[in-house]
Amino acid sequence: KTHLTKDIVLKAPFVSSPMDTVSESAMAIAMALMGGIGIIHSNMDADVQAAEVRKVKKYEQGFILEPVVVGPDCTVADILTLKERCGFSGFPVTDSGSIGGKLLGMISSRDIDLVPQSQRSRSVTAFMTRELVTAKSGLQLLHANQIMQASRKGKLPIVNENGNLVSLIARADLKKNREFPLATKDDKKQLRVGAAIGTREADKERLAKIAAAGVDVVVLDSSQGNSIYQVNMIKHIVETYPSIQIIAGNV
Repeated sequence: KTHLTKDIVLKAPFVSSPMDTVSESAMAIAMALMGGIGIIHSNMDADVQAAEVRKVKKYEQGFILEPVVVGPDCTVADILTLKERCGFSGFPVTDSGSIGGKLLGMISSRDIDLVPQSQRSRSVTAFMTRELVTAKSGLQLLHANQIMQASRKGKLPIVNENGNLVSLIARADLKKNREFPLATKDDKKQLRVGAAIGTREADKERLAKIAAAGVDVVVLDSSQGNSIYQVNMIKHIVETYPSIQIIAGNV
């Protein structure tokens, strides 16, 4: 075990750098699952950085939070192109064509494999499966697995109380899932994640947003550890967000 900070312990002594070519939510999730931690870079809008932090904190193993979704204006030809590009053929159909939209159905190869060339310009709504087995958001992965087993479906859409799509579970992913005993988690069993900020006055607003998203540790991305700006930012973090850990110095 390695102490990253006084309160954050890593079971694998690895931290991903807050560089825009290295650490965003995907890397941070992978690092935390393997016992390390990722530091989300700040070379992006503050709201976007906060959203990246939130993705890590809300990550649940086995749940696809950003599935490929199509809308009612999507054609059969579009689905065949997506199948070639993505390597799989089952897609949720929502009214908005994106996650968060009202779930209308599911479209897969079995729905369109026999559609003749002359009909491939038609909307997926003419062929999609409308009678779906779904599950409500908030359920545990084990329960979702049981629902999929009973229904013998390849994909299980997760919807909220309004019928809006919030995530998806795929049978193929469940088969590949494994436990991560070294995962770096907080007291709420959520993955831990860090984020970088600067030392300017404007970074206090960025700090507020990533703090609201649940960031565990803040890295002051500065080349001069003894500057008055860094000292003042450390004081601000300690006074305003006492539960957030700080890494400072010549970063």
